[in-house]
Amino acid sequence: MTTDLNNPLLDFFDLPRFDAFKPENVTPAIDALLDENRAVVSRLEAPMPSVTWESFVAPLENATEKLGRAWGIVGHLHAVDDTPELRAAYNENLPKVTEFWTSLGQNLALFEKYKALRASAGFESLSPERKKIVENALRDFRLGGAELPQEKKTRFAEIQERLAALSTRFSENVLDATNDYALFVDDESELAGLPEDVKQAARTAAEQDGKPGYKFTLHFPSYFPLLQYADKRSLRETIYRANATKASELGGKPEWDNTQIIIEILKLRAEESKLLGFKNFAEVSLVPKMAKTPQEVISFLEDLGRRARPFAENDLAELTTFAKKQLGIDRLEAWDVAYASEKLRQQRYAFSDQEVKQYFPEPKVIEGLFRLVQNLFSIEIKPDSAPTWHKDVKFFRIEKNGQLVGQFYLDLYARKGKRGGAWMDDARGRRRKDGSVQTPVAYLTCNFSEPVVADGRARPALFTHDEVITLFHEFGHGLHHMLTQVEELGVSGISGVEWDAVELPSQFMENFCWEWDVLQHMTSHAETGEPLPRALYDKMVAAKNFQSGLQTLRQVEFALFDMHLHFDYDPYGSKTVQALLDEVRHKVAVLIPPSFNRFQHSFSHIFAGGYAAGYYSYKWAEVLSADAYSAFEEAAAATGNVVSADAGLRFQTEILAMGGSRPALESFKAFRGREPSIDALLRHSGMTS
Repeated sequence: MTTDLNNPLLDFFDLPRFDAFKPENVTPAIDALLDENRAVVSRLEAPMPSVTWESFVAPLENATEKLGRAWGIVGHLHAVDDTPELRAAYNENLPKVTEFWTSLGQNLALFEKYKALRASAGFESLSPERKKIVENALRDFRLGGAELPQEKKTRFAEIQERLAALSTRFSENVLDATNDYALFVDDESELAGLPEDVKQAARTAAEQDGKPGYKFTLHFPSYFPLLQYADKRSLRETIYRANATKASELGGKPEWDNTQIIIEILKLRAEESKLLGFKNFAEVSLVPKMAKTPQEVISFLEDLGRRARPFAENDLAELTTFAKKQLGIDRLEAWDVAYASEKLRQQRYAFSDQEVKQYFPEPKVIEGLFRLVQNLFSIEIKPDSAPTWHKDVKFFRIEKNGQLVGQFYLDLYARKGKRGGAWMDDARGRRRKDGSVQTPVAYLTCNFSEPVVADGRARPALFTHDEVITLFHEFGHGLHHMLTQVEELGVSGISGVEWDAVELPSQFMENFCWEWDVLQHMTSHAETGEPLPRALYDKMVAAKNFQSGLQTLRQVEFALFDMHLHFDYDPYGSKTVQALLDEVRHKVAVLIPPSFNRFQHSFSHIFAGGYAAGYYSYKWAEVLSADAYSAFEEAAAATGNVVSADAGLRFQTEILAMGGSRPALESFKAFRGREPSIDALLRHSGMTS
């Protein structure tokens, strides 16, 4: 058993020891854990009198959990605090870890043991959670190639190892291209239109590089305000082009070009699916999801696209006319869209994102978020202490009735060496072990602008309303992970939840960002301390569905591209990935990006994340989340308060607490008392006649 506590990756007593971690810890820890796991597997492969949960599943789970937790720390740090030394250690060990998981999933002796357990008289006496874990394991062994002949198993394992390396390289290329780019502006007059706090952040960034003027990067909080506010059109075009071509053949650095990586990933996924007896990778991807066939997903997306298209066409017509008449832009280009949209919104609704942002300082937002979930779910969130990977990371604990139920790290700001985007990941899951409950721990990661020092005084970070929504979204994932009551690791929290249902709690939480009862408690003007005025709130709500047709079509476009890429696209054929994307756009979109746009080269969700043939999950789950939230709207109609503790208790009991212990559709129906309906989503999006 691995007990070298000098190596923090081998200490599973409590929380990760980030303060003691060094990249040189990785290889000895992973090697020791792999040795231990192989020994356990070898022992479990041997004949046994009878296969039971205690004799077979429990020891396998205990060993693999430790490997998963240790490698999870390494992967997390690779995403949030990348250094050359850590990257080297990660890439050195990734093939070994991938090979182990692949061999585990192909182990015919273990597969036979699971089948024996499923067929045994003792299976019926197992809890529903343990039955679900066994059923999931049987499914995953089949998807892992356990039934393949040996020569095909070998090839399958090679594919998994290569795919893991390619996905990592894809992500690293995007990160390196993002970190490498810098746009320096010396003359402040060229930044006309930009808000003061954006200029201040750019000035600080330049100073940190020892340079005069202003520095802009391809990290979202830096480049997007240029697109949204900069009056100088050529400046917008420069930053748009840099962002739209990063990690591509047009990006300037051949070593970061993801073109061939994309093609190889698609070829390997196609080969993997054929080995497993499927026609395409989309079919493989959908086996553990709610949706059953690629055609079902495509029909869902095309139907949503048809419903959204008239609204999107109207959005574009309005924007084009406005840009021409009011801004003198005769031909609306991609780098004009965010700028013209912001100007149109300001004219129509008489407010700007920048004005709203002044009311959302970080401390007040966090306080308001915690207040909401405490009232909804009868929990308490308190500051806690733990070693972290960066000085800006905060740590908290969640208690219910005085008992610890979960803990989480909050890493909010963009910085060099940190992957872009926002996500929740689990540090450990809830389980009962040795007579006590191991409580879950989550990582909550965002990429917002950090606090700045202006005029000699530190100012808290200010969030746009979109960033507040992002924070609520990730916290919803965190609640799903931390408020589970299931005590079996394989189906507690987000584990075992169908991928196309996993966004339900996160998108559900977004809705509260539009409620007056919630916002009035989480706003405080950066200068005056005044809460958000009701008049400004009313304008925000009026503008809530501004361009929702365009936004919906954009998501449908991405999801259809992903599904067709893995369903009926031939990576060995003459058609390029770009040509497929262009086809989808001309069929679905009303706003077509320029020919140099290489969106797919940084589409990390499907090439470096878990969303291959699964990006549709965002819209699929949005149907569930909008319908689930309508239960709170119904409560508000009856009681006058959308923050309903009664509805919150039911949501917690039937959705959050259940984790993956039963099908997501059953959990939804237990909460709503019926099948989900698309009506609430269309209503929330303003796409009803």
